[in-house]
Amino acid sequence: MVIEDVLHRPLLDLRISVTDRCNMRCRYCMPREHFDEDHEFLPKEDILRFEEIARVVQALIPHGLRKVRLTGGEPLLRRDLHELVRQLRECSSDLDIAITSNGLLLKKQLKKLHDAGLSRVTISLDALDENIYQSMGDTDASPSIVLEAIDAVEKIGLPIKVNTVVKKDVNDNQILAMVNEFGPRKIPVRFIEYMDVGSTNDWNLDHVVSAKAMRSLLEQELGPLESNKPLHTSDVAKVYTTPDGWKVGFIESITNPFCGNCSRARLSANGSVYTCLFTNHGHDVRGILRMDGSPEDITRAIQSIWIKRSDRYSEERTNQTTKIKVEMSYIGG
Repeated sequence: MVIEDVLHRPLLDLRISVTDRCNMRCRYCMPREHFDEDHEFLPKEDILRFEEIARVVQALIPHGLRKVRLTGGEPLLRRDLHELVRQLRECSSDLDIAITSNGLLLKKQLKKLHDAGLSRVTISLDALDENIYQSMGDTDASPSIVLEAIDAVEKIGLPIKVNTVVKKDVNDNQILAMVNEFGPRKIPVRFIEYMDVGSTNDWNLDHVVSAKAMRSLLEQELGPLESNKPLHTSDVAKVYTTPDGWKVGFIESITNPFCGNCSRARLSANGSVYTCLFTNHGHDVRGILRMDGSPEDITRAIQSIWIKRSDRYSEERTNQTTKIKVEMSYIGG
């Protein structure tokens, strides 16, 4: 039986943070002044083991879970991540297993991930221009490393998407360049409105470039965009096609919230379930796992959390902007 919340939204997707650490300090996610050398990350003993994560997924598959996404932090900082992918694949041959990565460590690990059963890859890349990329990510890495990883993903044959967070007067001049780079290669680019995730990124509505404004910019250069019918009602991106057949998506959490169809739960690295990206409270399931709870125990625990869920933060944002929210690096984007 599918697990549904108060608003009859099913739990279909699970985003799994495998680490709270990252090798970048993106200004919108882990600003260095808050995540510096004195920041206390989760101790190793608190982080879920791969076997524990697989037990959660195994318990939810009979109840409608269709997709898991491995996130962080940067998930590829977790040693031997391909072993988790292998265990998840053993849960079901039909499970959609995705990863979201900044790509800096991907090329070296890609073959093992592919061989273990990874379904697809999403790369976070906010600029092609090196100065903008380094400034926005507060890193000395080069976007050329990410582009090499994207080439490798294409070569190995995994489906790939590119995510770009757009911040006004920072990287909005990269929108057209991103589409021109990846459109001809049939790699969809998804532009994400700058979101008020967490409490450390100094979010302000003035920093947001609306998806409508992005589409207008692209149409001036590329011609009219044709809206695509969503593959699933819970799809977060609104996808359009350019006259050349290139796919471009927009995640409009600020200007056009999609809470009504949200089917995503989040499992933090230390074993708490979060029912919304913008929440301030998680529900522990690590205790059940470490007491050798049965699949039925795990299912009941998560069901008891989900059936009470009524989160609609993005739709109610104007009344909640002062709420202290969990950081994105802790539960994944």
